[in-house]
Amino acid sequence: MASHSHCLDDYRLQDLEHSDVAAESSPSGTCFAFDLDGTITSEELLPLIASELNLEAEMSLLTRLTMDGVIPFEDSFRLRFAILRAAGLERVQSIVSEVRLDPYIVDFIRENRSRSFVVTGNLDLWIAPLADKLGCEFFASTAVMQAGKIAGIHQIMRKSAPALKLKDQFERLVVVGDGFNDIPMFDVADVGVAYQGVHTAPDALISVSNYVALDGKSLCRLLRTL
Repeated sequence: MASHSHCLDDYRLQDLEHSDVAAESSPSGTCFAFDLDGTITSEELLPLIASELNLEAEMSLLTRLTMDGVIPFEDSFRLRFAILRAAGLERVQSIVSEVRLDPYIVDFIRENRSRSFVVTGNLDLWIAPLADKLGCEFFASTAVMQAGKIAGIHQIMRKSAPALKLKDQFERLVVVGDGFNDIPMFDVADVGVAYQGVHTAPDALISVSNYVALDGKSLCRLLRTL
């Protein structure tokens, strides 16, 4: 566990010190942490961006290899960032803002904003439109800005770090994800739900899950019972 201790300020889109979560003096209730790509979104964001740049085949292959655990997430993300960094921030945010979201999961998050969180390896600046749309707290990888442009990656999200922080704030943590890189979050959680609404979850993720959900409607029905 100690190896996953990191400064969460590097990961946040919003500061926990100013959130309702920080106001809790002791752990209370159940919170929910959702993966973003292929869980809340009906498409993987990086391949979607790449398709606008005629790089869809390369990006899709890297994404699939990452989800299956063939390539470590950090290595894969740096490669995918190198491919996409030529795209301007405004263009990327415009593409991201139009991505399809699962309506059932979106409704659940909006109904439970104070205890719903998004944990994603994507860059904070790229996914800012979705943070605004969902209205809940996001944990994300962080970018380096120079002269108004994204110049590099400051820190890549390790999903166990925010999961550990949330366990300090809540009595129980329920996590939802669909890929190999969600396993560190599942290892920390009290309840793990492997989601297969967009992709088939890898066996390694299902093996550490308590439940498997096949679509957003059944997922949210389950979450309301937990």
